[in-house]
Amino acid sequence: MVMRRRVKHETSFETRLMQDAQQTRAAAHLLPPGKQRELLLRQARASETAAQIDRWISSPGLRPPE
Repeated sequence: MVMRRRVKHETSFETRLMQDAQQTRAAAHLLPPGKQRELLLRQARASETAAQIDRWISSPGLRPPE
C-alpha cells in the first residue's frame, strides 16, 4: 500500500486560490497581449471561480436534502 504524505496547510483553501489568482493575474499583466497572456488570465479567473464555489459549498446556509 502506498502511503501519501499529509500536507498541513497554514492558510485556507479559499485564501490559497485567491493568492494564486492574484499572482497569475500579475504575471499575465507583465506579458504582451497574446495567447500566453490570455491563458494566464483564464487560469486566474478559474481560480477565482473555484474560490467562490468553495465559499458557496461551505456556507452555513446549505443543508442536506430532507
